[in-house]
Amino acid sequence: MEFLKLFFWILLFIVFYTYIGYGILLYLIIKIRRTFKIGKKVDLDSSYVPEVTLFIAAYNEKNYVAAKMKNSLELEYPKDKLNIVWVTDGSDDGTPELLIKYPNTTVHHLDARNGKIGAMNRGMEFVKTPIVIFSDANTMLGKESIRRIVNQFSDATVGCVSGEKRIINKESDVASAAGEGLYWKYESTLKKWDAELYSVVGAAGELFAIRTKLYRHVEKDTLLDDFIISLRVAQEGYTIKYDPEAYAIETASANVKEELKRKIRISAGGIQSIVRLRSLLNVFKFGTLSFQYISHRVLRWTLTPLCLLVIIPVSFLLAYSTGMFEVGLYSILFWLQILFYFAALLGWFLENRSTRVKALFVPYYFFIMNLSVLLGFFRYMKNSQSVNWERAKRAV
Repeated sequence: MEFLKLFFWILLFIVFYTYIGYGILLYLIIKIRRTFKIGKKVDLDSSYVPEVTLFIAAYNEKNYVAAKMKNSLELEYPKDKLNIVWVTDGSDDGTPELLIKYPNTTVHHLDARNGKIGAMNRGMEFVKTPIVIFSDANTMLGKESIRRIVNQFSDATVGCVSGEKRIINKESDVASAAGEGLYWKYESTLKKWDAELYSVVGAAGELFAIRTKLYRHVEKDTLLDDFIISLRVAQEGYTIKYDPEAYAIETASANVKEELKRKIRISAGGIQSIVRLRSLLNVFKFGTLSFQYISHRVLRWTLTPLCLLVIIPVSFLLAYSTGMFEVGLYSILFWLQILFYFAALLGWFLENRSTRVKALFVPYYFFIMNLSVLLGFFRYMKNSQSVNWERAKRAV
């Protein structure tokens, strides 16, 4: 029984550290560094205005072309230094034809559909500017986003800059919006602290940029192109910075079913990325970057979801042995878990009904996040995840 208790507390610690503890530890480290002025402050050069390329890989995005191009052409950056490149491989809905009429815009199209990473690898051959900024067709950028991102590159040690993904929340939004919005707010905070400590661990595909010279062709079966590309830049000794005021806006998934589809793909890609970036697990070589990578990413995609699964029967056995219906530490912890999952179940029940309690959508979304990791693992092991666009339906 003593071994079971020790096992329980190890499981609980891993879960707590992954979702809360790392954030607390990161905050404390940052506060200490600020108090004792540890680390050099880099003064960015606002006069640094190089030629840049806004790169958009798209598949059948005709419904977004007008809004995306209007948004892109209104960005606050010198028009003669902003090149817009679309790669529309496989698109057969008229997307390439719609784009041709726009100024400062180049369209590279192939009839064959080879997935997003295939389009990116091919399209990067046409990029000649020192900085390339990647964005999705269905996301709108804040007006100052390009300028703010480029400003970070005036520091020669920066190889990649990640913008912020912002989820539009509406009163009518379902569980996917309530959960996803809260998740990205928390993620944004962690990214700011990660960047201040040393480096962000992975960029958001909706908006990120790299020095063009650092782009390396990515394996054609890669699922998380943004994650792989950005962390391979970090592997070369450059840092990934983060500016929350350089942002991309999109709506949440239409419902949790669509969000689960998206999360499973991300989870399968996360496990694939851990395998391909396994050298980053070497803390003796990468130091702080490895610590951040393991704490912020690896645990979420590997050990922690399994711990959440195992801790249920372990806590049940402990609660049963000490009195299931008596007031004791293990019985309380067991029933709190049951209450949490009941709230998630109730959130699922209420998701598409007129009565919505947003507080219940948070445990529901958390459950979906961790379920997707387990399902993503099996999909990765079966090698059944396609690299072609598998876009989740978005709320309107």
